[in-house]
Amino acid sequence: MEFAHVSVLLKETIEQLNIRPEGIYVDGTLGGAGHACEVCRRLTGRGRLIGFDQDADAVRAAGERLLEFGSRAVIIRSNYCNMRAELKKLGIDSVDGILLDLGVSSYQLDAAERGFTYREDAPLDMRMDQRQLKTARDIVNGYTEQELYRVIRDYGEDKFAKNIARHIAAAREKKPIETTGELTEIIKAAIPAKIRMNGGHPAKKTFQAFRIELNGELEVLKNSLDDMIDLLNPGGRICVITFHSLEDRIVKTIFKTNENPCTCPSNFPVCVCGNKPKGRLAVKKPIVPSEEELIQNKRSKSSKLRVFERI
Repeated sequence: MEFAHVSVLLKETIEQLNIRPEGIYVDGTLGGAGHACEVCRRLTGRGRLIGFDQDADAVRAAGERLLEFGSRAVIIRSNYCNMRAELKKLGIDSVDGILLDLGVSSYQLDAAERGFTYREDAPLDMRMDQRQLKTARDIVNGYTEQELYRVIRDYGEDKFAKNIARHIAAAREKKPIETTGELTEIIKAAIPAKIRMNGGHPAKKTFQAFRIELNGELEVLKNSLDDMIDLLNPGGRICVITFHSLEDRIVKTIFKTNENPCTCPSNFPVCVCGNKPKGRLAVKKPIVPSEEELIQNKRSKSSKLRVFERI
């Protein structure tokens, strides 16, 4: 199966990156290289793009797509949380722009055997990096009922989290839960029929929760953003595309803190904490897809682009 992925907010992201032809840019979530190709097209001379992805399929597909740009594009199979260390190996201490397109790629969702989708029956996998040993199956069968409840509540924001956790715990007493299809049926049984009729797919939030937990997605984002801002040259920008409120909240908070890091009480006449702003929000409100993009790509529906510029 070809690694097909329609890049969300492509035009807007490329515009916001303010690409300098001789600059160094990093795509922390390379995927099918849609954004990366557009960056490379705007580079000349010493301009470079460094792409990160932990998914072997993405690395392979991106490698083919970026071939035409020769040594201008470098691909590293690693999580973007290792960005600083990996760039150091290349002799790079600072960059002119960073891009993150978070969440799951269309390919990962459409390749049933990867176990990300609740629409087909496949082994419970959900690993973004197949070198990792732990899978979603280990979470579903190994976590206590209380832990399952916490994950579904916090990462899926599902109001039926307690009931879903109870149903999973009861079902695995009889036999281990092995496939996405089995899990989907258990989740359906835990949600009232009336809600199932009117809401989105009943398994969507639980699958999102297990995927986030397994791949440590929110911790990685939380622990990496400050470091990425520090990597930027003055005037450099970081563009982050999120797909749900949990990610967006983290990005919004960290960007705001870097714009206004002062911790002094509001009644202090002058700042004495000494925390200096690292930059500013390049756009005050997040950029969302156009009507045209929403029609062409349903998966862009919940996406938001936030942009921070270093000073």
